[in-house]
Amino acid sequence: MLDGTMTTNTSEVERRLWAAADNLRANSKLRSHEYSTPVLGLIFLAYADHRFQQAQQELGADADPIDFQAEGVMYLPEQARYRRLLALPEGANLGAAINEAMNAIETENDDLKGVLPKIYNRLDNSVLAPLLKAFNFEEIAAGLEGDAFGKVYEYFLGEFAKREGQLGGEFYTPTSLVKLMVEIMEPFHGRIYDPACGSGGMFVQSARFITEHQKNPTDELSVFGQEKTAETVRLARMNLAVHGLSGDIRQGNTFYEDIHGSRGKFDFALANPPFNVKGIKKDDIAADPRLPHGVPSTDNGNYLWLQYISSSLNEKGRAGVVMANSASDARGSEQLIRQRMIQSGNVDIMFAASSNLFYTVTLPATVWFLDNGKRGSAREDKVLFIDGRHTFVQVTRAIREMTDEQVEFLANIANLYRGEQPEFKHGSRETFEETFPGSVYRDVPGLCKVATRSEIEVQGWSLNPGRYVGVTARATDDFDFSARLGELNEELETLTAEAHELEERISENIQALMDGGKA
Repeated sequence: MLDGTMTTNTSEVERRLWAAADNLRANSKLRSHEYSTPVLGLIFLAYADHRFQQAQQELGADADPIDFQAEGVMYLPEQARYRRLLALPEGANLGAAINEAMNAIETENDDLKGVLPKIYNRLDNSVLAPLLKAFNFEEIAAGLEGDAFGKVYEYFLGEFAKREGQLGGEFYTPTSLVKLMVEIMEPFHGRIYDPACGSGGMFVQSARFITEHQKNPTDELSVFGQEKTAETVRLARMNLAVHGLSGDIRQGNTFYEDIHGSRGKFDFALANPPFNVKGIKKDDIAADPRLPHGVPSTDNGNYLWLQYISSSLNEKGRAGVVMANSASDARGSEQLIRQRMIQSGNVDIMFAASSNLFYTVTLPATVWFLDNGKRGSAREDKVLFIDGRHTFVQVTRAIREMTDEQVEFLANIANLYRGEQPEFKHGSRETFEETFPGSVYRDVPGLCKVATRSEIEVQGWSLNPGRYVGVTARATDDFDFSARLGELNEELETLTAEAHELEERISENIQALMDGGKA
């Protein structure tokens, strides 16, 4: 595991703001899953005002709304400005004033029509007044830099995801995993698509990648997203706006609706779709042109998502998809679809992630990277496997993350495999050059392996990195018994969970056969 510490310059502020937000839950009539909306709305309002004031200082007091828009900043009319809300006299109706601010922003910004929360009239001044003061970014700005406030917003999304259980998993993907996906995908320019976009984290990290490479994301990226629930669509559009982005985010069930006409349309696609979805109406999707390799006979949506995303790419398009580990080795009709995908030549990199990266699922996941541009290249017959299951820092007993240094190290393996130069901005150079002398790719036991399609065929078309990468070589005197025991226990937990999943699937198939026999 690479050493590293998580960025802490915002952690104290994040904890303080979270404590203030938790006060809302304790002292309001809102149910636990409802208070995220007004809290995120206030963070949005405070941050929008902070960015507006910064732009106004540069543009001048007489600047027009279009001048702010040209800078990627929302124009805020007077009644929507945070300092006005803070200056309201004691006894003023704060809930009504905040609702008015939200309406005023929507009037000035078409992208946010119907998006912002307007339920503040349900909250007493005794709750809203301290919350307004807590989120006054003008007082907490000292010592923070860059996109610190956007990170505060992401921190809150993550905290709400933890507390909302499985529901939270529908709108939030761990930031460090998204960073890795973006670093490997390199979305420098073009149209980017997420058919299960949640709160829009994939788009935000893509924009951050472009900014880090000295370009303006609003000039380089066109964003297209789809989500099943209206509430999550609003979260995504609000998250984009917080980061100065706009995009075409629409509500729709991707299994049955291709709202963006996605086939062959996109330069990039990133997604963390829900795993192992059941109950999909097979008759309604039987003729879907987005499923070129067929409809799986199993009651499971994993290989539908993989095909939706793969078929959305143009001839040079790249994709990254977070998927349940079980999909890498699935048998039957899913194995046949996987074989066809591998034979098509666009499966490029398979990354095994650690367990406990996700707040709502303890099992490890696998990220599939597809690249239509590898067809006809020296990589067409190859797949890179990376085992990142032991690359993390332990944040809490239950939660792990990858540091920026670790993300950079792993992404640079992909760079070498593709014949690109590694990038060193986050401190991984020394460890990387020790592992890959002369910055030349090599197979490293326990970490990475390039396999040919014939080797993959021998393995039953499995795309499980553990089958190819092997284990790390250890000197006898360097053996850490407790660490190895922990690794074996983690692997046992994973295998046990997958066995339970197979048991359930077998039980369902037996029941279906019995039901058929009774008919």
